[in-house]
Amino acid sequence: RSNASSEPEFERTWALLVGEEGRGVATIIEMVNVTRLECIIASASLMRQALAQAMHHATYRQAFGKRLLDQPLMQNVLADLALESEAAALFAMRLARACDQAETSEHENLLKRLGVAVGKYWITRRCPVFTAEALECLGGNGYVEESIMPRLYREAPLCSIWEGSGNINALDVLRALTKDTRMLDCFFQEVLPASKSDTRLAAAVARLQHDLADPDGQEWRARDLVERMALALQGALLVQHAPTADADAFCATRLAGDWGKAFGTMPRGVNATAIIERARPKLS
Repeated sequence: RSNASSEPEFERTWALLVGEEGRGVATIIEMVNVTRLECIIASASLMRQALAQAMHHATYRQAFGKRLLDQPLMQNVLADLALESEAAALFAMRLARACDQAETSEHENLLKRLGVAVGKYWITRRCPVFTAEALECLGGNGYVEESIMPRLYREAPLCSIWEGSGNINALDVLRALTKDTRMLDCFFQEVLPASKSDTRLAAAVARLQHDLADPDGQEWRARDLVERMALALQGALLVQHAPTADADAFCATRLAGDWGKAFGTMPRGVNATAIIERARPKLS
């Protein structure tokens, strides 16, 4: 009821060659880069909408004598979701800038080719689990059709399937790295400057440098490598552009591993209040 996807069948159809014969895949890859970026932006946008709904509900819903927003465990969940949403948005906007400047900058063109595949793999697959957690913040109210959440939940998985599912994009990253050695240099030029400001980011980048240089079993390890590339780039973007509370919490959880397998498992010491207040929709 929301997923705008279809599968056409062509019967007795004729076609005209519109480009150089044998260059079909190379041509369509250029288009795929644009539509993959659209999938990334759509997923980041959907995550932000889901977060806004969860934040709004928690602001006005009361339980046990106080707002959900003031309950410590809910604060952990909401702050965790806010970090994920901000990291996705920063990643999407960085890739959009790369696409805008690709024709005039070699670095941006390389980042466009590599980064879009990395982002398509990671951001779109984070969207469904993110949306499920945000829906849960609303309880039963989030599950009934009168809420927007069921529609968001149905929509969430689609972008990870469009324009190549997870394995396709992970393997595409390896293909890009193998085909042009400048790709790897481009990636580390993006993350190394910020890593000087955070030891956890620096350690994650150093491990990536070591593991990406090891050719043994890379296809088996593709998902792990691409996930870590995405997290390193997100960490670098947060260190460069986000408040200290957000960057510190992201690096502690996503890069240093002080985090569980579900949202809401951040360690003590995270400035959840600051993270939530920055992300919470301000309604008059």
